[in-house]
Order: sequence, then structure tokens, then C-alpha cells
Amino acid sequence: MSRLRKGVSTGLAAGTFLTLAACSGGGSSSVPGVGGVPGVSEGPGAHDVGLILPLTGRNAAYGLRMRDAAKLALSAKGSPALDVHDTNAPGGAEQAARDALSRGDAILLGPLTATETSAAAPLAVNAGKAELAFTSDSTQARPGVWVMGLTPEQQVRRMVDAARATGRRTFAAFLPDNAFGHAMGDGLARACRDAGLKEPQIVFHTMDTQNIDDGLKTLSAIETRQPAAPEPAPTDVPAGPSAIDPTGETAPNPAGTAETGATPPATLGATPAPAPQAVPVPPPPFDALVLADTGLELGRVITALQADHIDSSQVQIMGPALWKAFDGKLGALHGAWYAAPDAHDRMGYVAQYRALYRQAPSPVTDFAYDAAALAGSLIRQGGVTTQALTRPDGYMGVDGLFRLRPDGHVTRALAIYQIQRGGGARIVVPASRDVAIRPS
Repeated sequence: MSRLRKGVSTGLAAGTFLTLAACSGGGSSSVPGVGGVPGVSEGPGAHDVGLILPLTGRNAAYGLRMRDAAKLALSAKGSPALDVHDTNAPGGAEQAARDALSRGDAILLGPLTATETSAAAPLAVNAGKAELAFTSDSTQARPGVWVMGLTPEQQVRRMVDAARATGRRTFAAFLPDNAFGHAMGDGLARACRDAGLKEPQIVFHTMDTQNIDDGLKTLSAIETRQPAAPEPAPTDVPAGPSAIDPTGETAPNPAGTAETGATPPATLGATPAPAPQAVPVPPPPFDALVLADTGLELGRVITALQADHIDSSQVQIMGPALWKAFDGKLGALHGAWYAAPDAHDRMGYVAQYRALYRQAPSPVTDFAYDAAALAGSLIRQGGVTTQALTRPDGYMGVDGLFRLRPDGHVTRALAIYQIQRGGGARIVVPASRDVAIRPS
């Protein structure tokens, strides 16, 4: 695999930045639709890297940092030029892509969102240029258009594989009724199908507390699992022998007791009844549960999980990589998992970015850096080709190993993090260095 090399100098001279090492054997198969000889310049700008991002508007903060990451990736001497276009300019992402292609850019990086990608991708495909989009919507993937974002399917598939290794076989999901929740559900269904497991039971919920409570009760079958409450002891049965009634045959006479002031037989010398023992609640009809909520809705889901006796002692609870941003507050879900890149892998990149730009890079910049570094490496070696992009051993990027599949999907090596009792998380299953490429 091609690896990212870290500069050993503490300075910021060229060569100290993270760069993709040379790949072996780029091949000569072109991106679908490309004419001529792959890698041969067809005019001015043919070796430029087209970058289309929101540089103005509400997503400008993301776009500008991603632009900076791409500049960092192509800062080494001999790197191709970066041709940047604003997707928030008149004409949007479609016009930005059209402008980049008209300049003869060898590859398109971006745009950021799924909507923008759906507008730009047909132009790139028709022009025979590869596109590395930054969306995390896997439905945008197609031959020639790769989804570089961390997709819900990548996360779920990694967790399903890890859960299967611990013996889990029956999966379920309790998910928000929105695009992200449905993407997690679709990913779970596909992962279970590919693994030969039975179809998972998936329930979607709204933000309403009652809807969350009712939906989880149905999914967890709590009414059939909850033991029936013990019946109270009858009040008209003699309490047994006592100092007042040695034979235990005298029926209680509350009225007489009140008249004489005597203590009722049951309280004088009687052995106290033992406190009822809590009966364990059987596990729900699944041994692994996928969640996707964040914020207040996650708090409501956690309350419902506790009410329905669902915890990590019986069920492997799993959630999205979004939990990484606030896992210090998730002690109530101790034992739960999420799949995410190993933070240790990006430490060198973070240091380089911070030293140059005086701020830490946001996670989304990682995709821009890797895409630009990959594009620059391929262009320096002779050209962007499908065979080079989809090399079987993949590339070692900022967040670890990733592989581009011919169908436009990207396979990533993700670590499994486990929520700790006091909050925070630690890696319990390291990121694999050998990500299997699954068939379409």
C-alpha cells in the first residue's frame, strides 16, 4: 500500500509535510469515458487538481479549512497546481464543476454535500474525469465518482463485523426517522445480509418522547419480558402461632383489638416476611442494537433503554462515529461501541496543520487532505487512472488505510471504541490494516 510519510523535522520547510509516498505500478486504465492516452497532457491545466468547495455562505468555514488542507497536501515542490472554485458562487456546484473541467483539470475534488455532488457528478462522468467527493452519502457513489466521507454504511459494517467476532448474531436498530437514521438502517440491513445473518428488526422514531418510549417497548418486547408482580398476601388469613395465640387458630379480630388495646397477633413475636427478591428481566429478542441519535433525543433514548432493561450486560449497543465528539458525557451508555478512525493516526497531520494555520483541523479536512495528496501523487507519476485509484492494497491516509472500489464506494479501516463507565472511550478493537474489498 502507498503510505503517508511524516516529516521528522520540526520546521515547516517543504518535505516536512505529510505526503503520499510513490505508488508502484499506476497502470494505464483510464477513468470511464477518458479518451486519448492516460496521463498525457491535453493542454494547459491538464495536470491541475480541481477543487470545488463552499468558500462563501453558511458552509464557508468548512470549505476554507478543507481548501487549506488541500493546499497543505500539495505544498511539496513539484506538486500540481490547485484550481479552486466556489460552489456558493452563481451557478452553484454545477457551474463550479463546469469551470474546473473547462480549464482541463485532471481530477475533481469535492464538492461537500450530497446535493452538490449530484449536480457536479454527471459533468465529471461525461467529461471522463475522476471525482473524489467529500459527501458521506453513499448513494452518490458510482463508477468514476468516489464518496470520500465517512459513511454510515462504513461505520455499521465495521461494528457488525466486530460484534459477530464476539458471538452476536441477532441485530436490531432503533433509529431517528431522518436521512441519517435511514442510512444507518440501510447499512445494517446490507451488512447483515452480506454476513449471512437474518434480517435485522429496525424501528424508526420521531423526536417525541412518547413515540420513543412506545417504539422501544415494541422493539424490546418488554411487556413479555417483564415478570408479573407478586400478588399481595391475603389480609384475612391468621398469621400463625404467637404469644397471644399459641395454636395459631384464632381468627384476627380487628374490632376486638381496638376495644381492648391489645396488639394484633401478627406483630407480636411473628417472624417478619422476607423482602421480595428482584426477578432478573430476560434479555430482549436481540443481542446487538444500533442507535444513531445525538443530543436531547439520545438522552430520551437512554432513559427508554433503562426503563426497558436494555444494557451492555446483555446487548452490545452500538452508535455512530458522531458520538466521538461528546463521548465524555456518555457514561450512561458504558460498554457501548462506536466505529471511528484511530485518532493516533492523524496526530502528525494535526501538528502540521496547526503549525501552519494556527488552529486545529476539523475532521472533515482529513478527506480533503487525503484526496489532494492522492491526486497529486498520481499526477506526478503519470496520470489519474481507474487502475491507479483502485489499487487493491489501497492508500494509507490521515485516518488510516482506505481503498477506493471500482463502484465508487470507499472502504476504510476503522477502530472500535468502547464507552467507559465514567465517560470517554478507549479503543477495544484496533483498526485493521487489511480492509477487505467487498463485492458490489
